[in-house]
Amino acid sequence: MGNPGANILVPLAFFLWPGVVILLYKKLDKRLVPVIAYVAGWMFLPCAEYDIFMLKNTKSTVIGYSLLAATWLFDKEKLLSYRFRSIDIPIILWCTTPFFSSLANGLGIYDGLASTLYTTIKWGIPYFFGRVYFNESDILKTLAITIFIGGIIYIPFSWFELIMSPQLHRLTYGFHQHDFLQTLREDGGYRPMVYMNHGLMTSMWMMLASLLGMWLYITKVLPKKIFFLPSSLLLALLIGTFLMYQSMGAIFYFAMSLLILYIGIKWKNAVLVIVLLVTPYIYIFSRSTGSWDGTNLTNYIAEKISPARAQSLQFRFDNETILIDKALQGSFFGWGGYGRARVFTDSGKDLSTTDGLWVITLGNQGSYGLLWLLFAVQLPTIFFISRKKPVQWESPAYAAPAAMAVFIAFTMVDNLLNAMVNPIYLVFAGGLHGLLLNKTDLSLESSEETELDLFREFDKLTSRFLSDPGNSQSKFIN
Repeated sequence: MGNPGANILVPLAFFLWPGVVILLYKKLDKRLVPVIAYVAGWMFLPCAEYDIFMLKNTKSTVIGYSLLAATWLFDKEKLLSYRFRSIDIPIILWCTTPFFSSLANGLGIYDGLASTLYTTIKWGIPYFFGRVYFNESDILKTLAITIFIGGIIYIPFSWFELIMSPQLHRLTYGFHQHDFLQTLREDGGYRPMVYMNHGLMTSMWMMLASLLGMWLYITKVLPKKIFFLPSSLLLALLIGTFLMYQSMGAIFYFAMSLLILYIGIKWKNAVLVIVLLVTPYIYIFSRSTGSWDGTNLTNYIAEKISPARAQSLQFRFDNETILIDKALQGSFFGWGGYGRARVFTDSGKDLSTTDGLWVITLGNQGSYGLLWLLFAVQLPTIFFISRKKPVQWESPAYAAPAAMAVFIAFTMVDNLLNAMVNPIYLVFAGGLHGLLLNKTDLSLESSEETELDLFREFDKLTSRFLSDPGNSQSKFIN
């Protein structure tokens, strides 16, 4: 285990999570279990890693294992209902890219299989559960509301770390999940991490919860009350807390996502979504060819926003440049693993700092891997805007999927400078594909009763803690 200081709660949390998922299957509607398992697991499991046999066991893999095992026991028919479609090819090819990189660099079949297995657990299984379980509009809406509730639950944790500094993961699991210095803000404050790997990842989580809550509120899909309180009040508290993170990138994504959704409906076209989808290709081409070095952008930020932020961004650009040069020296399948794509001095000193997922992929899996990464991430959004007209984006059935589609497009933009992979994003991807392929999805008129049943199942779980267990009225969501 590569987590010095970790206490006994780390292995306990990992080993007990399958039992938690099994318990959920016994207590709740089966469709709700993957929702809660992914959201709660990602929010609270430790940011740790155990290497066992061929696999790195992280919170993402533990959630995936737990769901696979529990679903096999309690909902095998649903698990086996998956049918391969051509739209699944990009994610499959992306998950197998490490195998070809290992072979191309002489690292062997075992290394290729181990790397492919880890990528499949990290990317493929969340996508698979999205395809199988989240292929109806009502369950995608429930997932969106659950993420909104997850953001609300994170509010007190966020405020604790805004005031006391990011300490919750250390206090709970015995170690800081990332460099503490990166939580310090230039104004003297802190950027919370709570139980996620990095403050930027937590910022994106709060941004996602705020975006889904805000769009569902605008489209009148958000329930009027949650936790006995007006949803409008909870939404205001959530957005206010999110803004306190002072993550300029996440704030920009939040504002632009709402603007793209709103303008798409008003203009009755998806041109801004298309611009968003094209942006990563323009960036990658300009950086790979050396036609743009980012200096004009960092100079603007230094002058108009913050010299410290500009310096941080320029540091990323400088490291990206040397990593690109090294990547282009490799094969079509990249350099493979073990840090072979990094840049070292003759004495062995590592000169590179890797940030952007795209340049990490270009170095490790080459142009081949980068191609399938882009296609796998962006295809759900492309598929959605090609099948659903913008006028449908504010309907009860497609409000949540529309927000998810725009968010997925922004994740690829974010991964130009960061590498924050959240399995829930892949659940979105699989869910959107499943929804658009599902010819038996519930109509607007027929879905209300099914949604009410799902919310009642939520209430069964929470009523034990929030109200009299014998109370038959639904109090969790009204």
